[in-house]
Amino acid sequence: MKYRNCLVFILVFFSSHAFSQKNRKVIFVIADGIPYDVIQSYKMPNLKQFIKKGSLVEAYVGGEKNGYSETPTISAVGYNSLLTGNWANKHNVWDNDIKDPNYNYWNVYRFFKTQYPNKKTAIFSTWEDNRTKLIGSGAKAAGNLQPDFVYDGYELDTIRFPHDKEGHFYDKIDDFVIEKACKTISSSAPDLSWIYLEYTDEMGHRHGDSPQFLDALAQLDLQIGKVFKTITKREKENNEEWMVIITTDHGRGTSGFDHGGQTNRERNTWMATNYARMNDYFKKQQPGIVDVLPTILRFLDISVKPDRQFELDGVPMVGELSAINPSLKIKGNKLIVQWTPVNENGKAKIWLTTTNNFKSGGRDDYELMQEVDVKDWQAEVEIPTPKSDFYKVVIEMPYNTLNRWIMIN
Repeated sequence: MKYRNCLVFILVFFSSHAFSQKNRKVIFVIADGIPYDVIQSYKMPNLKQFIKKGSLVEAYVGGEKNGYSETPTISAVGYNSLLTGNWANKHNVWDNDIKDPNYNYWNVYRFFKTQYPNKKTAIFSTWEDNRTKLIGSGAKAAGNLQPDFVYDGYELDTIRFPHDKEGHFYDKIDDFVIEKACKTISSSAPDLSWIYLEYTDEMGHRHGDSPQFLDALAQLDLQIGKVFKTITKREKENNEEWMVIITTDHGRGTSGFDHGGQTNRERNTWMATNYARMNDYFKKQQPGIVDVLPTILRFLDISVKPDRQFELDGVPMVGELSAINPSLKIKGNKLIVQWTPVNENGKAKIWLTTTNNFKSGGRDDYELMQEVDVKDWQAEVEIPTPKSDFYKVVIEMPYNTLNRWIMIN
């Protein structure tokens, strides 16, 4: 009898534990073209309610200013930096034409579907190119991906959404996109969803910093409220945990009309989330748009092979981190590799390669140069001979990896 009672306890414990593991779902939202100073100062009651348990923080786009990863503050470029966790020097999207994206740098949909082929993905978007060119739906080079739920391309539908001279048809499209998103999420709960909203950027281009732009923000706030209401209902009625990350693809220039350059207002953006357990990097640093992908991967428990992990420019905004802020410089015959420790436990492995074969679908043969304590915050690596005009360094640590390039002219 004693053993039987023990067995019953064990079964009940594990059954209860399994049930407590909620099904995790992610939505990322890009609200186009909103600088940080505007989102910070404008009263948005639904956004405020949305971040009640989470946070709204200053973020950035544009890569490293004046560095090898400097990236135009342009819409499609920003979208792809989020989707791939890389800056434009890797993903190769430099403008809205999206001529030749480098699909060797996987996007979040491909990572997700590779590990979870039977789980569901969705896209809700004004712009069809987000799916056909950036995600690469149907393209062999992109893995023949096709989201399970697709609602996009409405800028081409002039019957349902006649194009008026003021550009307000974008507002109607965004409302329709939100309606489709909320209905699909409510009924089918895709595991990974992207919602893209364009109206704010349209009003910025037409009117700059203006009452019209603020009116577009008010509309955005109503749409955020609808999404938040939908996921709140799902969480109450189902064994689910939803992480929603809302961000923007770029800021705006001084007057609010344009963007694309590297001024602070064009680079400074924001992120908002309902998720309460973001890490201190998210809360106390200035995360970049490339940090969204590794955050989603970690939240959804998606494993990444080392060759792909070594290429990611972003770091997770949830869970433990070993270090942030990598730097790399040459001093005499040595490479000086530095980082800022966050969790000092464990070792930092310094890997080096002088090739960039990954860019074309090949493999880079990394050599382990040194292994030091994370708390040491730096390593001095002897430059191997023959010398090269290009070095790619990866710092592999217990909780995350960092990478830097250096090119010698």
